Amino acid sequence: MIIELILWSSLILIFYTYLGYPLLLKFISFFRSKAVKKGKIFPSVTFIITAHNEEATIKSKIKNSLSLDYPKNKLQIIAASDASSDETDEYVLEYKNYGVELVRTEERKGKENAQKHAVEKAKGEILIFSDIATILQPDAIINIVSNFNDSSVGCVSSVDKFIEEDGKLSGEGAYVRYEMFLRNLESRVNSLVGLSGSFFAARKEVCENWNTNLQSDFNTLLNSFKLGLRGISDPNSVGYYRNISDETKEFDRKVRTVLRGITVFFNSLSLLNPLKYAMFSWQLFSHKLMRWLVPWFQIIALITNIILAVHIDIYRVILFFHLGFYLISLLGSFPGNKLPFFKLPYYFVIVNYSTFIAWIKFLKGERIITWTPSAR
Repeated sequence: MIIELILWSSLILIFYTYLGYPLLLKFISFFRSKAVKKGKIFPSVTFIITAHNEEATIKSKIKNSLSLDYPKNKLQIIAASDASSDETDEYVLEYKNYGVELVRTEERKGKENAQKHAVEKAKGEILIFSDIATILQPDAIINIVSNFNDSSVGCVSSVDKFIEEDGKLSGEGAYVRYEMFLRNLESRVNSLVGLSGSFFAARKEVCENWNTNLQSDFNTLLNSFKLGLRGISDPNSVGYYRNISDETKEFDRKVRTVLRGITVFFNSLSLLNPLKYAMFSWQLFSHKLMRWLVPWFQIIALITNIILAVHIDIYRVILFFHLGFYLISLLGSFPGNKLPFFKLPYYFVIVNYSTFIAWIKFLKGERIITWTPSAR
């Protein structure tokens, strides 16, 4: 029966995306391992902080950046202001004597545009990008730069870690840990297909053709691969940050991130050519496109399950568990409910719902250029 085939195909594709793909990567890792040849190197580095109206946090970010343990004569710090209209720029200028440079765009055109101006002023061989909300340990630059001792590495992603008030793992934390586990596997067998936008590094040549209309972290990774280089995740390079203070804005952030990612993806369809890009094409298809298609698979699975349940008893049982999963996810949305049994389904649903909204916006022709940093 065609409807049954559609139902099971949808469920299998969801399973493949979240479990099948990492299991295949794990299997491949037994036969193929591209270990990074790290080294204690000290190339010239440009550290770029992007800001828009961050007067409340820019000073603490600059102080954190100045405390990083790296030879001062090889470190350039640039604060790229996206036409800030508050006191952000004035606060940056207070640190001019400490070597902090201000690069300002007079017209607000988005994060990538501000980064482009900073890239043009960059003197370093390695460019490091860090968000305002990201807290770094003193050895952060030394750790992330050590990966460029390997000539095959074009860019390096940090590992994201939340600073929770109670110090406990939330559903979001578990989801991030899953993503970091997946990135570790990808790094081991070939290359990442995405970077942590809050803290990442790249060779300067990778950043030369900077596109102001495309998400910088994802596009930097794709540019690396186009140059015959790869992206890796470094477990020793950690970016610490707090959850967004207003959880309702976290959903909007997810929508923006996916919408920007889909935009980059459809500007780089040539990378899906397996004859030219081999394993990376499969990774890009599995990790990105399949992940973004999951909400459509969910909708198809639920509709076909309901249709089949009207006529076939076994599908009534399946529908019971199907709806039960969504009920559990609903319970996970209640404030104070932090049990993984409820929170993990909740985050699975909310992440895919935000992806669905991003698709709707993309299909309607919406694109995001400017951004408003989320309060944390």
